[in-house]
Amino acid sequence: MALRSHPTARQLRLGAELRKLREAAGMTARDAAALLGVNASQMTHIESGLSGVSEVRLRRLAAHYACTDEILIGALTAMATDRTRGWWEEYRGVLPPVFLDVAELEHHATYRHDVELLHVPGLLQTSDYAQAVFSYTRPEFPVDELETLVQHRMRRRTILEGEHPVEYEAIIHESALRIRVSRRKAFRAQLEQILSLSEASHVTVRVIPFALDDFAGASCAMMHVGGPITRLGTVLRDAPHGTAFIDSEAQLDHFRTLFRKVKGSSLEPDQSRHFIHQLTKEL
Repeated sequence: MALRSHPTARQLRLGAELRKLREAAGMTARDAAALLGVNASQMTHIESGLSGVSEVRLRRLAAHYACTDEILIGALTAMATDRTRGWWEEYRGVLPPVFLDVAELEHHATYRHDVELLHVPGLLQTSDYAQAVFSYTRPEFPVDELETLVQHRMRRRTILEGEHPVEYEAIIHESALRIRVSRRKAFRAQLEQILSLSEASHVTVRVIPFALDDFAGASCAMMHVGGPITRLGTVLRDAPHGTAFIDSEAQLDHFRTLFRKVKGSSLEPDQSRHFIHQLTKEL
């Protein structure tokens, strides 16, 4: 079987979880390879996401690793056997892989939590707002690619408005609700869209006003995508070199705690809606 040239974030995650199980069992890649009747390099390819693994082989490895967590094994098996080719595949080779990886993660999400300080969260953005944000990217995108990026971002909202929406909670700092990345009329439409989307029972929007005391989380922007089990969640953070996918248990626990602290500093949903409504009156 040919090796994958560009494994997706989901494929990389499956390999990483298998490696964690092997290391917890105190086995080498060569030991694990012998169990499957393959060479060590093939085992390395599986753990690096360059090669797939069948359900039979995955369960055999789990048994030899003495993993008795059937829920975890079932979740990993689902990842290994999933053949979904979602709408994001239309953009493969057109947009950078990270955009497709985010859409795929969201498709499989059990919930989504955002903390944003300077921009409106992507899932809540209007096309005008998204275009304004992408227009500031350096190097600049060509006009046709810019339109494709905006279209892709709008289609991601399927997880909120589709047949099977996920629970979504966004905590937005007042700064993101005041920085006019687009013209006044377009920005007013952006605030109104946030209010409209927040009316859905599965969407919660909370605001952190400038005037609120005891908020020291100025560096806590994050996107937390819930997995089928807690261990398989993923946190995404923007970094100078690109988007970082964080999945170590210790770091995930850190960001879950951070989200709870930020949430504790925010206004209640009804108060937040009133706050945003008042902002629209200023425009």
